[in-house]
Amino acid sequence: MTEEIRDITIIGGGPTGLFAAFYAGMRGASVRIVDSLPELGGQLTALYPEKYIFDVGGFPKVRAKELALDLVSQAMQFEPQVELDQEVREVIDEPDGTLRLRCRSGDFLTRALVIAGGKGAFEPRRLEVPGYDEFLGRGVHYAVKNPADFEGKRIMIVGGGDSALDWALILKDRAERLVVAHRRDAFRAHEKSVADLMEAEAAGEVELRLFHEVAEIHGDGTVSKVTVFDNRTDDRTTMEMDAVLTFLGFKPDLGPIQRWGLEVRKNRLLVNNLMETNRPGIYAAGDIVDYEGKLDLIVSGFSEAAIAVNNAVHHVNPDARVNPGHSTNMKVFK
Repeated sequence: MTEEIRDITIIGGGPTGLFAAFYAGMRGASVRIVDSLPELGGQLTALYPEKYIFDVGGFPKVRAKELALDLVSQAMQFEPQVELDQEVREVIDEPDGTLRLRCRSGDFLTRALVIAGGKGAFEPRRLEVPGYDEFLGRGVHYAVKNPADFEGKRIMIVGGGDSALDWALILKDRAERLVVAHRRDAFRAHEKSVADLMEAEAAGEVELRLFHEVAEIHGDGTVSKVTVFDNRTDDRTTMEMDAVLTFLGFKPDLGPIQRWGLEVRKNRLLVNNLMETNRPGIYAAGDIVDYEGKLDLIVSGFSEAAIAVNNAVHHVNPDARVNPGHSTNMKVFK
């Protein structure tokens, strides 16, 4: 690891972290991005690259992976140092006021820190049934990287939230057979997605199994069958399947962040209106933070990133203005 000190280090390479890196570079700060994943993009690329996002300003709709690529391109304008596959295990106050980030394979030094780690570590909720662990990655998946991988397959989707319904609607035209199994008759998804799913079922494009849960996943090397049961009657049905996609949500886990002496509430970092944590020089933004009126939206993360970075720049250089003005007037873009 280098002992070179950066003005601002950003933990997290998702949309909030990438926008923070751009904004810090725009402000003339030296920047480092540290992320535990092997590629930039966060959940946009790791969990739902093919999903459309509709509530980002300037885009009527945009695929998650395309938004991630644009965010990476925007952030890389100012050539930040990028460190992937790195877990920050400890943040230590140095006598000269800098912060030492103790990572998996060494240390980094920084004058200020912006934590933009999403909801923390990605830990998908598991199906506690025989076969889940055995076939994970071999027919059982909790994320879809490439829809083409499921062309002509017999697919069971488990879950009733936005991800389950979104992928059912995306994959129904690729799959030979697509079954959605949900343990209730109420969904936690957007009303339009529910209506579209019901329309697809009526058209025979999707089989909907309400009040059904997975009992066992079978196969020899890879998935070949799935047994489900009706949780009202315990009647069981075994179906031939090539893939089981489980969209059951993720358990938020702050991991080592919980041991950094930061104030935490309900697995989130408490910040004030300047995005400051209770430790000097440490700011946070995105889904990982909590404050009155907090909204878990990408666009909110962009705003919080700008606030965090502007105050971090002022922390590093007290002579620097907190409000930089409009980008259209900045010399860096002339």
